[in-house]
Amino acid sequence: MLFPTMLVGSYPQPEWLIDRKKLAGRFPPRVRAKELWRLSEPWLEQAQNDATLLAIRAQEDAGLDIITDGEIRRESYSNRFATALEGVDIDNPGTALDRSGHPNPVPRIVGKIRRKHSVEIEDVKFLRAHTSKPIKMTVPGPFTMSQQAQNDYYPSEEAAAMDYAAAVNEEIRDLLAAGADIVQIDEPYMQARPEKARQYGLNALNRALEGANGTTAVHICFGYAAIIHERPSAYSFLPELAGCPCQQVSVETAQPKLDCNVLAKLDGKKIMVGCLDLSDMNVETPETIVARIKRALPYVKAENVILAPDCGMKYLPREVAFGKMRSMVQAAKLLRAEFGAG
Repeated sequence: MLFPTMLVGSYPQPEWLIDRKKLAGRFPPRVRAKELWRLSEPWLEQAQNDATLLAIRAQEDAGLDIITDGEIRRESYSNRFATALEGVDIDNPGTALDRSGHPNPVPRIVGKIRRKHSVEIEDVKFLRAHTSKPIKMTVPGPFTMSQQAQNDYYPSEEAAAMDYAAAVNEEIRDLLAAGADIVQIDEPYMQARPEKARQYGLNALNRALEGANGTTAVHICFGYAAIIHERPSAYSFLPELAGCPCQQVSVETAQPKLDCNVLAKLDGKKIMVGCLDLSDMNVETPETIVARIKRALPYVKAENVILAPDCGMKYLPREVAFGKMRSMVQAAKLLRAEFGAG
């Protein structure tokens, strides 16, 4: 299929499930933030399952081709996995600077990072059981997690990142074996801290993808639009992903008005072209989205283009998120008709 459509990962959680005002009023949590949930155990898991079903159905109703679980069970894209690992003290957190330069409580590394058990395998099984469409699961990247932690154990950040990578690699293998068609690694801090990403981040990412028997993707972004308001028009770290074995790369082009000629340096990879501006609460017309995609087409073959939002939709009102998804699906239909596959 030409121009398939999918989310980057997250979809808005319902107000009855999570306190969205509290969620929006703070930086994305790096340690657990159970106070955000409106329900406690034993009802929370059932409520999260119900909300995940709503997210799945919303994506199907909008007409998306590839479905995620909306990351409904997560307080942030990274903390659910990062805080489940051995070697981190989450009860006595440390501090690290967020990409915005503000200090944030983070997991404190006090021992060797290991994966104790699969963190998201039940999530992928739930998703697989409730849709017949191809599915994608997301995991936080090893470089990003190493930047979202206080290292009180390893001799270097690089050593920590490589053990995070081993844990992510185990998770990716399990998720693909459990039925995920695509597993995406989220590595926003590669854009935020490009020098360190060049020094050791790409090696850690490649270690995380080692031997992955399935389709893998990497998402690299400027941060949530609700939190990071100003965006450059170019990535500080992107062409380097040509040296990564992933098959897909997810980039923002809509809000930052990205100069898309950089995408030519990722020749051969499928590109999730971010074509929904998540800072704009208006629903784009399909024609606007088509125009954004066409900005990438001189540099990416049509058969390698995937339509997606710039980033996760977590902070959007649900009606806005649904409208944007539906408009993106209509844009894909227009593109398929124009390019002979509609």
